[in-house]
Amino acid sequence: GMFFQDGLTGSAWGDWALYTASPLRAFENELGIQKPTGFWDPLGLSKDGDAVVFKRRRVSEIKHGRIAMLATMGYITPTLVGKFPGYLSPSLGLKFADVPHGLAAISKVPTFGWIQIIIYALYAEASSTNFGYFDESFSKQAPGDYGWKPPLLATPNVELRTKRLNSEIANGRLAMMAIIGMFFQDGLTGSPWGDWAL
Repeated sequence: GMFFQDGLTGSAWGDWALYTASPLRAFENELGIQKPTGFWDPLGLSKDGDAVVFKRRRVSEIKHGRIAMLATMGYITPTLVGKFPGYLSPSLGLKFADVPHGLAAISKVPTFGWIQIIIYALYAEASSTNFGYFDESFSKQAPGDYGWKPPLLATPNVELRTKRLNSEIANGRLAMMAIIGMFFQDGLTGSPWGDWAL
């Protein structure tokens, strides 16, 4: 790594101020570029400097981050506050309380429940691409902006909005790691919280 940095920048510690020809400079002022790493692309996915590909990846990152934040909270919430009262499937006599936490719940959800989940996921995906007019909506919107302004989070203050969007990206990155860790613990130990005594 230091040989590579030294070769590119003339400094073993990678003084990027000396390497002005880098195509990565095209993205160093984008949202999600945070201290102390700055623009961090260890796999070199954006080394060609293609802004369209970078934007498409940023849209994916924000979408997956949002899903991971919801999934992480969905993993934690039933343990903290309990489950819904009533039936998940009245025809099968399956109560919400009968569904276990974590990965064990996958086998308990009825087929029509999975069909509903898949239809909703397809609808959410299609609505994010403006129902087929992806190129038009993709070129006009900022990554992650689907036209809905959350009442307590949206602000006309540009500096505050940038701070909040950077926080969303950072929290999404953390949530992606968190939910994968929870899945791993659950799969390994059979407990969503990784009960290593098992």
